[in-house]
Amino acid sequence: MIIQAPASSANLGPGFDSIGIAVSLYLKLEVLGPSDNWQVDHQLGKLPYDETNMIVTTALSVAPDLPPQHLRVVSEIPIAHGLGSSSSAIVAGIELANQLKNLNLSKEEKVEIASQIEGHPDNVAPTILGGLVVGTHINGHFSAIEAPLFPYAFAAYIPPYNLKTADARAALPYQLEYSQAVHASAVANTFVASLFAKNYDVAFKLMEADRFHEPYRKELVPELDQIRELGKKHGALATYLSGAGPTVMTVIDNDNYGLFEQAVHAAGLKGKVVRLHPDVEGVKLI
Repeated sequence: MIIQAPASSANLGPGFDSIGIAVSLYLKLEVLGPSDNWQVDHQLGKLPYDETNMIVTTALSVAPDLPPQHLRVVSEIPIAHGLGSSSSAIVAGIELANQLKNLNLSKEEKVEIASQIEGHPDNVAPTILGGLVVGTHINGHFSAIEAPLFPYAFAAYIPPYNLKTADARAALPYQLEYSQAVHASAVANTFVASLFAKNYDVAFKLMEADRFHEPYRKELVPELDQIRELGKKHGALATYLSGAGPTVMTVIDNDNYGLFEQAVHAAGLKGKVVRLHPDVEGVKLI
């Protein structure tokens, strides 16, 4: 059995901790069979190889009596780069428990479990459901609504350095002034409305108008403003900081992708540019 969970890109500008989209990088979890102890084979650096691995701890939180397994993990999703690597691991762990224990969890139940573990639904919900998802936490539970997908590709600029979510959150202010919060909320509300109305002229302007997190985090990702300017010169529709960063996502028509990629490399930026597309299926068996 092989479980496949997609990467995700959260926030999309003003949708801080509430909007995310599944994209075409994947974590694959193969179940090799029962084992005396939990064993997780991978080539992902310093991550645990035993029962302390996030995939295993998640699976055991869902099904504490799950017998030990020998697992193999292969992932295209860079760690600590704002592409939901931990969320993909959490979702894979939930699906592992779901399959091995025949729990028959609904998608809504998976989103609830994953969001309780992660703390917010912006990455885990699209990784489970696929596509573009808007979600929030209210009265102790999580709700996630699937939104229409825009018909464009992504150029993901993936820097050669990591940025831990904790460090990116530490850059945020403890609170916003009332007037700032009202304006930031209005931008986010109108952004969501424009996505559902498929008014992409408005949506992509607002994608670059965030007031919740990007103004405070851009010093941690100096390439953000530079790539945004390159995008404006080479046919991009919008550019935003993916999740906590440091990956910078540019929404672009496929016809303009090549010129944009060349421009990024010509500017001397050291990261790599990857063409991504929305994943519409979410976590699945392959």
